[in-house]
Amino acid sequence: MTLPSHSTHFTHSTRSQSMTRFIDAATLKAWLHDGEEIALFDVREHGQYGQAHLFYGIPLPYSRLELDAPRLAPRQSVRLVVYDDDGQQVAPSAALRLAALGYSNVHVLQGGSAGWQAAGFPLFAGVNVPSKSFGELAEQVYHTPRVNATELAAMLARREDVVVLDGRPFSEFQKMNIPAAISCPNGELALRIRDLVPSEQTHIVINCAGRTRSIIGAQTLINLGLRNPVSALENGTQGWYLADLELEHGGTRRYGEPGKPDGQAGMRAAAQALAERFGVPVVNAQTVRGWADDAQRTLFLCDVRTPEEYARGSLPGAQHTPGGQLIQATDQYVGVRQARLVLFDADGIRALTVASWLRQLGHDASVLDQGLASGLALPEAQPAPLPVLPTISAKALAAGMASGAALAIDLRPSMQFRQGHIPGARWAIRPRLAATLAGEHRPVVLIADEPAVAACAATDLQALGLSASLLEGGLAAWRAAGLPLQASENTPANGDCIDFLFFVHDRHDGNKEAARQYLAWEVNLIAQLDALELKAFRLPTPSLEPADAPA
Repeated sequence: MTLPSHSTHFTHSTRSQSMTRFIDAATLKAWLHDGEEIALFDVREHGQYGQAHLFYGIPLPYSRLELDAPRLAPRQSVRLVVYDDDGQQVAPSAALRLAALGYSNVHVLQGGSAGWQAAGFPLFAGVNVPSKSFGELAEQVYHTPRVNATELAAMLARREDVVVLDGRPFSEFQKMNIPAAISCPNGELALRIRDLVPSEQTHIVINCAGRTRSIIGAQTLINLGLRNPVSALENGTQGWYLADLELEHGGTRRYGEPGKPDGQAGMRAAAQALAERFGVPVVNAQTVRGWADDAQRTLFLCDVRTPEEYARGSLPGAQHTPGGQLIQATDQYVGVRQARLVLFDADGIRALTVASWLRQLGHDASVLDQGLASGLALPEAQPAPLPVLPTISAKALAAGMASGAALAIDLRPSMQFRQGHIPGARWAIRPRLAATLAGEHRPVVLIADEPAVAACAATDLQALGLSASLLEGGLAAWRAAGLPLQASENTPANGDCIDFLFFVHDRHDGNKEAARQYLAWEVNLIAQLDALELKAFRLPTPSLEPADAPA
């Protein structure tokens, strides 16, 4: 199927099985709150998405559309809406590609995000906005205790009985951490807390980089009924840095293997009580198989265990969704609002605890009885078909560029291009390929960290009448061949780096003002929500008490 270039604007296509259908902002707003399933995809690149997007918009960059759409929206008949800045840039091309993949109910938001805002609906900056908004609301509802950086530093200096647990994934912990902190992602807290903190007298402080995971981690332990004093570190590592306290980098302290199963009995009972409190259904494998066969509903089977456990084997048809991140960044794993989520683990603790939060977030979350031992097997998601690109060696590319016979297009992230790229290569990203290659007739050699990203771009190059190949082994092969690289501090220009969100990254690069602005943004999210968005959360009334303390 021949696709239009990104500069082509259209209202329908006779080359698709059905005409591209447009909906207005009022219709979309009604769909988002009618209780039926909907996938709302922002098909712009990451930096554009993070500057201003719809509250329920799920990031699905056009540069990765064929790679991520089957995972985010596994049921192809789901009601699906895509949008861009104005409804005339990349969204129509994305709608065509989704239709070509088999999606049968695709719509484009008329006027894009600008049309949404013109209709009186707000746009939101940042990422993981529903989860971050929820964290701020949870702090208000639960009155989650907190300590600030100066208070925690004094506690540590006095050698008080305090343990600092970092609720982020270990990869984030290694970038920067509070001195003496131990990495224990929020999804692991319920399983591992008694191994990490045996005494009920120890003050437990949970931190993240900002606010949300500090709040959710601390409140998780409180909801489980721990007798320990528990606090969230206000503003996380950013608050620590803003207090002129030194962070560590490259940290290695992390949780170990959980203790004997007998020692988990108390936490298992606490997790079960927590799940009952928030109405988490526990369903058997037969029920889940029936849900998988339901053509009218979308199902996500979620393995909430650690990456190491998942790598050792999981249930067929499951995706890896580490428990803490499934709460923090649900939109990275679940692309369909009102879908069914079934969580599992191997211990009867973590899935119940995570599901209790997902229910409060407004999701239809259940837990699989017997988890990994249930014998459940669902069909594996099939990847979208993509062209297989011929490859070219580094030396052959160097010769082709030297003679002017070949053009190298670097599809790696813009910040990586700045750090080092092949001399003479152009940086490009799929939505802007047509503009980058205007007037070009030479064969194109694509450079990519992920060959599949290059294959996605190649579908558009075919529409431009250009042949494409792939640098075999990527930039590593070029370097291994002893060929030169060059850096470019300001190329591409900031305005062209549509894949990079400066707003988020600057706060960790020694920019205190950026950190302050980020924290203020996070605190002020709630004020932007309307009544329907607030109602979608299912936080308890403040009068509800936590479960009895686990033994």
